[in-house]
Amino acid sequence: MLKYFATFEVFFEENLSKLFLHFKSYSLTPDIYLIDWIFTLYSKSLPLDLACRVWDVFCRDGEEFLFRTGLGILRLYEDILLQMDFIHIAQFLTKLPEDITSEKLFSCIAAIQMQNSTKKWTQVFASVMKDIKEGDKNSSPALKS
Repeated sequence: MLKYFATFEVFFEENLSKLFLHFKSYSLTPDIYLIDWIFTLYSKSLPLDLACRVWDVFCRDGEEFLFRTGLGILRLYEDILLQMDFIHIAQFLTKLPEDITSEKLFSCIAAIQMQNSTKKWTQVFASVMKDIKEGDKNSSPALKS
């Protein structure tokens, strides 16, 4: 999951730089909210009808859409989140408002660019995987055995 979080943060910073810096200032990392969203395929955090729409697109487009949805949620509530501190952000993202509409959410999801410079999600994820594997090779010999 750490590799997914690192990839998510690349696109988070690219799409929502102001909110990204706000989260960084509080050391608020994606594992605090994203793991619950992804592992439950948004069924715990979104109204069921909206979660079902996310599932449909996920089945069609693959795992990238789950992360795009996360960024769409952050975009939708960006103005509110920028006014909050760590505790309130964590609470808010754990229990999203019930009145979220599919039109608003899906327009925010559509506005998310899943391309960093010239790299797409899969390329950035592969690059993160490669960096982590190279980091493992450079670790101490005692850790390798």
